[in-house]
Amino acid sequence: MKHREAAFYARVSSEQQSTAHTILSQVAALRQRMAEDGVVLLPEREFIDEGYSGATLLRPALERLRDLIATGVLDRVYVHSPDRLARKYAYQVLLIDEWLRAGVEVIFLNRALSQSPEDDLLLQVQGMVAEYERAKILERSRRGKRHAAQTGSLSVLSGAPYGYRYVSVAEGGGQARYELRPEQARVVQQIFSWIGRERASLGAVCRHLQQCGELSPKGKPYWDRSTVWGILKNPAYIGQAAFGKTREVPRQAKLLRPLRGQAPQPRRTTSTRDVNPQEWIRIPAPALIEESLFEIVQEQLSENQRHARQGQRNARYLLQGLVCCQQCGYAYYGKAISPSARKGHLRNYAYYRCLGTDAYRFGGERVCSNRQVRTDLLETAVWQQVCLLLQEPQRLLQEYQRRLHAPHPNESRSALEAQAVKLRQGLSRLIDGYAEGLIDKQEFQPRVESTRKRLRKLEQTIQALADEEGRQQELQLVLTRLEDFSQHVVAGLEQADWTQRRELIRTLVKRVEIGSQAVNVIFRVEPVTPNMDPESGSLPDCGRRDH
Repeated sequence: MKHREAAFYARVSSEQQSTAHTILSQVAALRQRMAEDGVVLLPEREFIDEGYSGATLLRPALERLRDLIATGVLDRVYVHSPDRLARKYAYQVLLIDEWLRAGVEVIFLNRALSQSPEDDLLLQVQGMVAEYERAKILERSRRGKRHAAQTGSLSVLSGAPYGYRYVSVAEGGGQARYELRPEQARVVQQIFSWIGRERASLGAVCRHLQQCGELSPKGKPYWDRSTVWGILKNPAYIGQAAFGKTREVPRQAKLLRPLRGQAPQPRRTTSTRDVNPQEWIRIPAPALIEESLFEIVQEQLSENQRHARQGQRNARYLLQGLVCCQQCGYAYYGKAISPSARKGHLRNYAYYRCLGTDAYRFGGERVCSNRQVRTDLLETAVWQQVCLLLQEPQRLLQEYQRRLHAPHPNESRSALEAQAVKLRQGLSRLIDGYAEGLIDKQEFQPRVESTRKRLRKLEQTIQALADEEGRQQELQLVLTRLEDFSQHVVAGLEQADWTQRRELIRTLVKRVEIGSQAVNVIFRVEPVTPNMDPESGSLPDCGRRDH
């Protein structure tokens, strides 16, 4: 028996399912089926996405599986059911069609996949039912929670803010409620008093709490400003717990690098946005502070915010949002140092400083020892690199050619297409001969399978050649437009103002890594849209795919 190279794919949607290890049942069923089929499963052929939504194709394990299939290594892929591939029927069809064209057999545990019209219809129905079921569950859940909130039930919040203890429906005899935690309630009242009566800042409140030895809501010895801000903005402390303060919207693509410790592909396909307070649903809860003090605190927070932003632009530093630490992975931020803080110096200096070197952010201990860099020196060096790239577009040409280089088959595309036409004609003759009874079934089936396999390989080769030709044409177009743009822009680089320099840097530079001995400027080498307008003086976004 021929050895089969096989893999399996499994997925669960929510992080809660991932934590509860509900994916283990899928994995066990897949391993059992592969053992029954006599397929040897290697550990590196297990592709599992835990906590990733089926409404998107950007999943780490699925991306690795598709890349492996594209190399022609696998013969089979086992999946528990079509909805584990994707929740959208269009995505299911896309993946199955892609894998079948690569010569990979897709096996679902809950049903057999064949090429008959009835089987295609069943797959379509299952995909549409799964998509409908997901939408129906979400809508029912939303309507049910909204109705419960309108009737004054705290059970829809499923938890209590700092200062309260949540009593569930089972514990509360059929009614959920909040109970006060005396020690935490005292801390909440003290926080409101410091802000509303003493006009303290958020940083001062965090320092006071740390000096007093109060633990944060997560049990940490230090407090974050965002935690204190969330407490001060929560109307539950005046007896009005709010439901519907946020809503989910489609996730927008981010220009900058992924957050530290997070995967490049987001687990969720949506983002959270704040809702107008007038649309909140108020639910009665035990009050901790007076409503008048709460209003004073909101006014004080707005005033502190205005003072903090006074005289500042949205972007104060040229490389803001692009600089990161090569040692710890945290971002660098700009920080100005006055002459009084630097003895013997009469000038103001600003530095890019690693977040990991700020001990107060990590409970008094630094997590990084990387050095800070003067903003003027770093910005000048990065700008010089950008100017060199624009003045020498051949550097970009060399990189494009290196990345787009692929070995060409000995046959030409026209010769391969002619062979494909002959194979299709031969396949038609085989089918006609079988229909007329000229060949029997035992002879017909292996010859048809062999012909179809050769035809699939030819079609893949032809498609690869067509894609390569398209990439080469795109390369020539990109370089032509880039050279025209460079010729127009280079003359005005010296006269470019701060805003123009920042736009050019954000367009061409992906990130700037600060190491202990060197600084690495990483450019965006990606397909550039051919609609660059040299007259505008700036490049459009160069795309968001990392090739």
